[in-house]
Amino acid sequence: MKTAIVTLVSSWIGLCAFVSPAIGEAVAEVAGSRPNILLMLIDDLGWADPGFHGGNAEVTPRMDRLAGQSAHFRQFYVQSVCAPTRAALLTGRYPFRMWMDWRSEDLGKPDYLELLGLELAYNERGEETRMIHGLDPGERTVADALQEAGYFTALIGKWHLGEWLEEHLPMSRGFQHQYGHYGWGIDYNDYAIPHNAPARFAVYDWHRNQQPLNEQGYTTDLLANETVRLLSQHPDDQPFFMFVSFNAIHGPLEEIPRYTDRYNKRDAALKCLDDAVGRIVSAVEQHGFADNTLIILTNDNGGLRPEFNAPYRGTKNTNYEGGVRVPCLMRFDGRLEPGAVIQGMMHVMDLMPTFITLAGADPRQERPLDGLDMTATIFDGASSPRREIVFEVSESVRPPAIRSGDFKLIGDELYNLARDESETTDLADEHPEIVRKLRARLEEWGNERPPLSDLIGEEPLLMDPPLPYIYGQAENRAAPEWVKERIRAIRATQPTEWAPGETPWPQAPKDGKIIYTGDGR
Repeated sequence: MKTAIVTLVSSWIGLCAFVSPAIGEAVAEVAGSRPNILLMLIDDLGWADPGFHGGNAEVTPRMDRLAGQSAHFRQFYVQSVCAPTRAALLTGRYPFRMWMDWRSEDLGKPDYLELLGLELAYNERGEETRMIHGLDPGERTVADALQEAGYFTALIGKWHLGEWLEEHLPMSRGFQHQYGHYGWGIDYNDYAIPHNAPARFAVYDWHRNQQPLNEQGYTTDLLANETVRLLSQHPDDQPFFMFVSFNAIHGPLEEIPRYTDRYNKRDAALKCLDDAVGRIVSAVEQHGFADNTLIILTNDNGGLRPEFNAPYRGTKNTNYEGGVRVPCLMRFDGRLEPGAVIQGMMHVMDLMPTFITLAGADPRQERPLDGLDMTATIFDGASSPRREIVFEVSESVRPPAIRSGDFKLIGDELYNLARDESETTDLADEHPEIVRKLRARLEEWGNERPPLSDLIGEEPLLMDPPLPYIYGQAENRAAPEWVKERIRAIRATQPTEWAPGETPWPQAPKDGKIIYTGDGR
């Protein structure tokens, strides 16, 4: 551990030298300047969805306005599904290091468990249930680092890094304020997650500061309301980190409150999201924070359909470019040139060390970061220091995948992204030496995955009861009667029988590919 800390300290000393005015005046101006940071993360947006990427400009006028005020990142990468991206973002480390390439709900799905040679868990009463999984409490998060540096930290929206034990919930992970839901997705109007695999019935999942919350409204609007409220009440003398993690436009897409007379459900939901983004950005301006706030708008993975991600191949839950290359805008008035295009390769885990630099926070920690400080790339036009991204290693849901320079290996397929960004031509047979090299590199990385026992333990912790009324173990123990009544009413409307082999959730990808037929729920 001491070696890792010394390494990080040495890196910090080097950074301090690096940001001297002689090397990068713009970097020297922002490093340690303690700006406010507003990070808006969309869910399941495709590359081609917003108007600024060629989508329907009628649907995203406020995002497009923000795009006109922002720098654009052309090679901004994430993981292929929700929870791994969030783990990488919050820890600055590859998700496989803490088994967060597996979502908590995956440990309740038999077809996913088969990939690890595991079977569905049963409690002592013989009931099917899931093994509990969440972000390792030993990981330091960016919220921890920024709170230590004096920032107010708030999570508004989707968490998806553990929904049961208190040690996995946001207020144990560096966030002073929490509002929203813990699990993968909820109905936008009744705030219930449709199923709790392996259980096939709903669970209530709406909370403020980790207490059950009873309110009315459409979640996209409510998340904007909460963010605007926090901005209106925030003092000028304390920097803030607000992580606004939308559940939009993830399914289930049921009742959309407006725009369905003009658009299909998905586009109507996207336009409601656009309203929310516009309201939040306007609140930053209205309350006098614009001059010292870094605003970031990005997405957690690709869209569900190939056409949503054009010109890139693939979808969410695949490691083709359409699944992992996402829109990213950054606005910082007076420090980032509107309309600037940053071509360098960047991964969402690079945000943590970059935020630490901007905040003047302490970079020292026991577990070394995989993320790279991109301050010079973002603010001074320097080349990106990132040359490699590991998307998957062995024992993941999807085949091992890596990008190294221009080449990308996905399972047995090899692509040259400099010449073929749409990944139409597999070059594995033409370049066997590159395939061997990248496989060897993936094996090196895979050897750094902790043992499977770190995921499940000798005696796995099980969710009990298998079908709670509300997420959060403590909240469920004291669930108010209104929660119980509401969830009973929702469950009474849900199917009680399923055909053999059918489930209310999508099945695991096969050979790194998946076809979504629903709305991703």
